[in-house]
Amino acid sequence: MSLILITGGARSGKSAFAQAYASRISTDVLFVATAAAGDAEMAARIAHHRAERPAQWRTLEVPHGIAAALHSSPPAAVVLLDCVTLWVTNLLLQPNASWDVARADLDALLAWSATYAGDLIMVTNEVGLGIVPADPLSRQFRDWQGSFNQRLAAAADAVYLLVAGLPLAIKGPPPERTA
Repeated sequence: MSLILITGGARSGKSAFAQAYASRISTDVLFVATAAAGDAEMAARIAHHRAERPAQWRTLEVPHGIAAALHSSPPAAVVLLDCVTLWVTNLLLQPNASWDVARADLDALLAWSATYAGDLIMVTNEVGLGIVPADPLSRQFRDWQGSFNQRLAAAADAVYLLVAGLPLAIKGPPPERTA
């Protein structure tokens, strides 16, 4: 089992790199989508992303409680979770959201990954490079996202940072270039 974390800014090419990486490993891919269609624009984005994925990939749409969903899903050679950022957002926006609940959700996924025989690829946004947000909810999101990213990177076998579509190895082997 390998845990691969792919991070970068918005529209940096993370998802395309992650999909190409998964495709190089296997055709047996379970795509875990964390986005929820809260409005028409987001629904259109989700539809676009669905259309971009290979037809043979299975999709599991789950906003949180990812480990429980994976436990009850048929196994795959590769699990591609896209994305951690929306997962954190979903946890933060739940009624009575708490760091303890969010951390438990992350702990459960890391425990699941420790027993998983395949490869787990996770896509996340790097949110710590900008200014300190002006409002408390945005600061809380940045803090939660940063904590998730640090925990995932520590557990990962490889971490790649995407900048303008170019992958940089932060941890692990150099990335294979994709066209």
